[in-house]
Amino acid sequence: FAVPKAMCSMASATLSTYFGIKGVNYSISSACATSNNCIGNAYELIQWGKQDIMIAGGGEELDWSLSVLFDAMGAMSSNYNETPDVASRAYDVNRDGFVIAGGAGILILEEYEHAINRGANIYAEIVGYGSTSDGNDMVLLSGEGAQRAMKQALKDVHDPIDYINPHATSTPQGDVIEIEAIKEVFKDKLPIISATKSLTGHSLGAAGAQEAIYSLLMMGNNFICESAHISELDPVFNDIPIARKRHDNVNLKHVMSNTFGFGGTNAALVFRKLD
Repeated sequence: FAVPKAMCSMASATLSTYFGIKGVNYSISSACATSNNCIGNAYELIQWGKQDIMIAGGGEELDWSLSVLFDAMGAMSSNYNETPDVASRAYDVNRDGFVIAGGAGILILEEYEHAINRGANIYAEIVGYGSTSDGNDMVLLSGEGAQRAMKQALKDVHDPIDYINPHATSTPQGDVIEIEAIKEVFKDKLPIISATKSLTGHSLGAAGAQEAIYSLLMMGNNFICESAHISELDPVFNDIPIARKRHDNVNLKHVMSNTFGFGGTNAALVFRKLD
């Protein structure tokens, strides 16, 4: 039937039906912060004792009918049409918009003892989640809401953050506003920052889950990927510890992953490596 396929909750409903899931079954929609909010919501439901295990993440189909809408508003890169492989270039002085992508990412979240008892391979522990609204503009990030999301996520984290996977979509204004928010939160203790979207493009609602996975892979394999395609660093970022090459043999105990979206929605997650 066409109606179930058109539901905003089609993805979660399909998984629930196929796997016979009897617990929570709903889909969150919050633009590019969607899958970070899905992961954060699942984390809280487990933390509150309402669920033992959750499937959380998001997907986004790359389709021309969506791409043209972003292109029409001037949000996408257009100066690198002949060299699209280097068009996603967060923090570069000549960045001119994001490169749209598609895909999906899923995390299995589980109560700790439940995971231990079944012998699960535990990649990390979620120790912080923040979700806020700018209440300011439908498109432009305010920065203040991003600060509050990060502060919420850090509320119960008492150790330093070793790495931030930022939203960093390669837009002229957005990259600056996010970095200013990070500076306001971390002051003179800025973690290393690298934009994985410079390597993958921007998968919109799926970006949060994908970047959580990238962050976990870096944490588990002791490296930080480069923030790619920076031919000339924008001088506004001169004092920021941006990884312009791959860092190896690094011990990432705590990492933060940020996503922000149209409509003024912000979400931040903090992961901790298990001892």
